[in-house]
Amino acid sequence: MKRRINIVKLAEHLGLAVSTVSKALNDRSDVSDATKRRVSEAAQKFGFSPDPAARRLRSRTSETIGFVLSPPQSHFAHPFFLDLLMGVDEGLETTPFQLVIVTGRTVEAELESFRRLVERQRVDAVMFGRTRRDDARIRYLQERNVPFVALGRSETGKPFSFVDIDRTVAGRNGTARLVGLGHRRIGLLSTPNYLMMSHHLQEGYRAALNAAKLPFDADLVVETKFSEEGGLSGARQLLAMKDSPTAFMCGHDLIASGAMQAIAETAKLPGRDVAIIGCDNHPLGPYLHPPLTTFSAPTLEAGRRMVEMVLALLDGHKPEELQEVWSPELILRSSHGAPRTTKR
Repeated sequence: MKRRINIVKLAEHLGLAVSTVSKALNDRSDVSDATKRRVSEAAQKFGFSPDPAARRLRSRTSETIGFVLSPPQSHFAHPFFLDLLMGVDEGLETTPFQLVIVTGRTVEAELESFRRLVERQRVDAVMFGRTRRDDARIRYLQERNVPFVALGRSETGKPFSFVDIDRTVAGRNGTARLVGLGHRRIGLLSTPNYLMMSHHLQEGYRAALNAAKLPFDADLVVETKFSEEGGLSGARQLLAMKDSPTAFMCGHDLIASGAMQAIAETAKLPGRDVAIIGCDNHPLGPYLHPPLTTFSAPTLEAGRRMVEMVLALLDGHKPEELQEVWSPELILRSSHGAPRTTKR
């Protein structure tokens, strides 16, 4: 059985100063490799391991990263956040950092979650998603000089680190696909307007219409909740129009699922009578009727990359050096058919 000793006894055994032993255990560059090996072998022999609390005190770090699950979808069961958190967890696996997850149950109360992480738990860095055009979270973290990485861009504050899955690409390419099939009345069921991703989605939608020399009709754009109920309500509104759309571009697959229900209520068939394209590749997409054409959302990979960026920030890299915009890919299934009567 190994005889456990403290760092003072370990230093006495080796005939070294306690400071030298500490530096060797922390892989400091001012200690020779030979000394590091000697200290490491002795530490293993006697079962010595540095006290993590003391190490954190000496380095003035908490060795903790905070992640805030933001509304909408601030619950753990949502596939988007599950995949993102799995990627974060995998990224942290070989580091000394632990992950603390908190939820912001409402947009109004969410900032308190950030304050608890920063001021009470004193995390070393923060991660979060679903950025907003005007984002109080970003302002708060920058005022407190807290390193952070977001999933998404914003128009708020100074440059910050982010990974963004570009909704401009989804809005533009999805709408262009529908235009290419012959659709001229294309409804947009957008995610909530305060989200930056919604702004990008609508930019892409308008760019595709402009490229096809089709007029933009504000009445065809409906802001919906991030849910099947939102898609159902928004699609009902558009389908009740005298000149209703023959296709829908949707800001999320759950919205698209609700829109499919609304289409069925009018005795029409999704994909045949009214085309529909979603976003984010929700697991239910392939099992809808018809299977939903959508855009990819590599959130597992995004979670891993966000961890790499956090570690780079803690290592002294500048936020503006750590900004990436990823293009989603169109996943073709069966819900995006041509209109039954093409108007030109």
